[in-house]
Amino acid sequence: MANLETKYLGLTLKNPIIVSSSGLTNSAEKIGKLVEAGAGAVVLKSLFEEQINHEINNIIYKGEGFDYPEAADYVKGYTRDNSVGDYLNVIKETKEKYDIPVIASINCFSSDEWVDFAQQIQEVGADALELNVFVLNTDKNSNPEEYEQLYVDIVSNVSKVVSIPVSVKLGLYFSNLVNVVNRISVSGAKGVVLFNRFYEPDIDINKMTLTSAEVLSTPADMRRTLRWVAIASDKVHNIDISASTGVHDGASVVKQLLAGATTVQTCSAIYKNGPKVITEMLEVLTKWMEDKGYNSLSDFRGLMSYSKIENPAMYERAQFMKYFSSYE
Repeated sequence: MANLETKYLGLTLKNPIIVSSSGLTNSAEKIGKLVEAGAGAVVLKSLFEEQINHEINNIIYKGEGFDYPEAADYVKGYTRDNSVGDYLNVIKETKEKYDIPVIASINCFSSDEWVDFAQQIQEVGADALELNVFVLNTDKNSNPEEYEQLYVDIVSNVSKVVSIPVSVKLGLYFSNLVNVVNRISVSGAKGVVLFNRFYEPDIDINKMTLTSAEVLSTPADMRRTLRWVAIASDKVHNIDISASTGVHDGASVVKQLLAGATTVQTCSAIYKNGPKVITEMLEVLTKWMEDKGYNSLSDFRGLMSYSKIENPAMYERAQFMKYFSSYE
């Protein structure tokens, strides 16, 4: 039988399918259903500094008697400690109940909080830490290198204070993504996740209000991930790549591994079809490997990466016009 075991961030996973950070992984009870379905690892729902601060401000705004600085400081400390405490309890409970790698996730905007959260997460037994980083650069006078340096600095600062492996979940918005992945790889990170799925705005033309666009991904979204996994895995060798966004079935898993991914992360497919989709993905992957005569993932991982195919330009945007030239 095909061996699906793989290494990611130095951790041993029984298979390459990871459930990505979401509401699916915000409790040990929910995670239990994912483990039963066959998940190789889970990334806990992100601990958002912004959300904690929103809760603090909401309490202070609605409360009475907060004219005293001491009272406001108490509420801030109490709310923050409880929010972080609840998150840490999910890590501890999950580790106690299930034999599966638990990857914590944090999203902060102040450098001291990144470090503080990371240290506490390590102390309660998380196996790894995924940094959910997104800085939207809207300053027309800024230097892109300074914007990208923020990511490198965050990775470097966190990696210095924890011994558990650190990965970074990146978005698409870079002028040279491969360069960013390379800089991150030498700054302490053991892995990158391509790509983060951020909040995207939409406009309600009838109510004239700003709304949220579709949250869940579609299978078509995988095309961006596939291209950059194939390129980055070939150009940067000292970092693991986890393919995320658009992974909805077993064929998607196979494609990303062929492109060079170490693991894949899925979320929207589970929201749409339930945890059983993980089992189905594993069945497709196993059958495909057996049909092709592959015994392990390493037998075929990266066989369709950038430099391994006959014409690497197929992964480049220059092929756009060639593709559409066949349509009259």
